Amino acid sequence: MTKKIANQVAWQRTAGLSLQIGPADVRKLESNEILIRNAAVAINPIDWLLQDDALLPWLDYPMILGSDVAGEVAAVGDSVKRFKVGDRVIGQAVSTTVNEAAQGAFQNYTVVLEHMAAPIPDWMPFTAAAVLPLGLGTAAVGLYGKTHLALKPPSHAPQSREEVVLVWGGSSSVGCNAIQLAAASGYRCITVASLSNSGMLKGLGAEEVLDRGSPNIVEDVIEATRGRRLAGTLHATGNMDDCFAAVTACEGAKTVAATLMPPERRPGTVEATHIIGPSLKDDEVGPLIYRDFMPRALAEGSFVPAPPAKIVGHGLGAIQKALEIQKAGVSAAKIVVTIDSKMDL
Repeated sequence: MTKKIANQVAWQRTAGLSLQIGPADVRKLESNEILIRNAAVAINPIDWLLQDDALLPWLDYPMILGSDVAGEVAAVGDSVKRFKVGDRVIGQAVSTTVNEAAQGAFQNYTVVLEHMAAPIPDWMPFTAAAVLPLGLGTAAVGLYGKTHLALKPPSHAPQSREEVVLVWGGSSSVGCNAIQLAAASGYRCITVASLSNSGMLKGLGAEEVLDRGSPNIVEDVIEATRGRRLAGTLHATGNMDDCFAAVTACEGAKTVAATLMPPERRPGTVEATHIIGPSLKDDEVGPLIYRDFMPRALAEGSFVPAPPAKIVGHGLGAIQKALEIQKAGVSAAKIVVTIDSKMDL
């Protein structure tokens, strides 16, 4: 970067305050980083949680929150060969993990690690692509991380497997990505979700959708998996006790990878792990997903952005409203804000 870039950001000055728009410098890139000029960003529950409370003891405020970006590459580090200026990409921002504002999503320009970004095809809108990163990364950690389910990796020509992956909370952002990844790994996927989203989830690769509102959901899961073995379970959202009870009675793996901290009191046969979404930046899962799998999967349309984007505003000033909408509750959609109207959104 030879010329100074004018960057505006949505500062989280401290927990408990609304966002404040202001300037911030764009720092020099490390050799393995890219700079993304953001066209659109998406909102996740962790964003409003960190706005409300200082939940992460290592996190220093003021901070720039946000994990999901889609836009164009504005600059590349010295060792980056996969990307060039002008490429259309998604990126998983990790500011709250590494405690550095430059790597947050809620700004005009975001620094992203090269192996936490993937190209997107010209026909894919930035607003659609922006829903992917954190949900994708979290699902991938749970499914493929060595300390979680450690499943077979996704493939562009998956080998069919008889084992079942159970996804509890399939219409959530993590759930939609977990279903697609499990199918790309060749597993049969059964998900617990609202039946109103059954069509969407079967389109993503779920073999069967079980009604999360059923008073007999534990028995429904047991019956749906009868005669088959679980490869593992990913709990994205919903009643964790019901999930544990069902897994206990099913054949196969008793491991549940959960997006929330599992309670200490649970059936003794169940092994539960807590997924840390950005942890793939430090292990083999990041390159597996963002370098090896997603570029071709997105280009061929075999992996699609889901749940669909719900665009609620434009510009950094709209992010505060977007946080409040997400906090109030969203079903089978992901809240998105457009950032740069000069790009084809």
